Amino acid sequence: MITERGPVRVELPRDRDGTFEPVLIPKHERRFAGFDERIIAMYARGMSVREIQAFLAENYGTDVSPNFINSVTDEVMAETIAWQNRPLEAMYPVVFFDALRVKIRDGGIVSNKAVYLASGTQANGQRDVLGLWVEQTEGAKFWLKVFNELRTEAVRTS
Repeated sequence: MITERGPVRVELPRDRDGTFEPVLIPKHERRFAGFDERIIAMYARGMSVREIQAFLAENYGTDVSPNFINSVTDEVMAETIAWQNRPLEAMYPVVFFDALRVKIRDGGIVSNKAVYLASGTQANGQRDVLGLWVEQTEGAKFWLKVFNELRTEAVRTS
C-alpha cells in the first residue's frame, strides 16, 4: 500500500503450526464446493457462456473467464460420453419407448424437435435410461434406427 509518506508494509498473520483450516475453500482446492454444479445448471437451462459470466459477476462478485466456464462444461461432456458408452444389461424385462416434442435452442435458434427416450427396468426393479436421441421429427424410420442401435448395444455387451 502507498501513502503520502511512502510505501507501507502490511504484515499478514502466519500459521506456523499449520492448524488454520479455511472455511470457504478447503486447503489445496481451487474452486468453491458446488460452484461447478451451479455453472452446469445455468448452462443446462440454456444460458450462454457470456450470460453465465455476467450472472456470476453480478451475484457472486467474482470474475471468471469464458475458458473457465468452458472447462467446467467440458467435464460434463466427458461424463456424458462415458454414460453413452457404458455397457447395457443383457436383458431388460420391461422396456418403454416414447418421444417428446420439446423446444431446443441450437445455434441461437429455438425450434421444436423430437427427443426419443428408451428406458428399461431390470429384473431387480432398477430403472435405466437406455438412451436419448434428438431428431427433427418423430417417425417410424428413426424408431427403426433406435431399435437397431439398442440391439447392437445388447449384442456388444453379451
